Amino acid sequence: MVVLHGWGGRIESMTPVLNCLSGGFRVVAFDLPGFGESPLPTGVWGTPDYAAFIRDSLHDLGIDRAMFVGHSFGAKVSLYLAATHQDLVEKLVAQGSSGLRTPPSLQARMKRSVSKGARLVGTAGPLGRTIRDAVYQRIQSEDYKNAGPLRPIFVKVVNEDITGLLPRITAPTLLVWGTEDEAVPLSHAKKMESLIRDSGLVLFEGAGHFAYLDESDRFCRVVNHFFSQGVS
Repeated sequence: MVVLHGWGGRIESMTPVLNCLSGGFRVVAFDLPGFGESPLPTGVWGTPDYAAFIRDSLHDLGIDRAMFVGHSFGAKVSLYLAATHQDLVEKLVAQGSSGLRTPPSLQARMKRSVSKGARLVGTAGPLGRTIRDAVYQRIQSEDYKNAGPLRPIFVKVVNEDITGLLPRITAPTLLVWGTEDEAVPLSHAKKMESLIRDSGLVLFEGAGHFAYLDESDRFCRVVNHFFSQGVS
């Protein structure tokens, strides 16, 4: 069982999932490159690079087939692997997965316009640069602000859309979503369910983007039931 954390996370952030699965499975968990104790990747990685890292790491461990649980970006990497390396992924749970892009909202378009204006103001000497930096600080997402040296990678992976890959997934897939997820809208979950042929969607009422933490006991029951199906 391979467990992959989300953007900004680390192995410890998946502790409830690790504890839940460790009784019945050999669990393999990574600090993805650039997170936790893992060093920064060389160059500007995208989702395919992170997927290749997982594939190669599992190969080094002598694992040619596994089940996956991923949260957010870790779920996106898992879905990418399931689509591009079908023999590697036996079953998959994706919780609050990123990976789909939607047309920018009115608020996003306004932020883009403000950002362009601030960039122009920034060319007008020290005062202009101060104003520009203050505007950027107000409109940038928390993930972007906290990304530090990973910012180029963050920008790259956020803009990667895996919609076209989803119909290629053959592994049974369980999508788990919090109905109050403000990071990845529920519409993305429903679209993924419609595109992945053997998939189901479980909604956690009132839970947010970290549904596996908000309702850890229920999440444990759901994933154990899913993974036990079809196992003799």
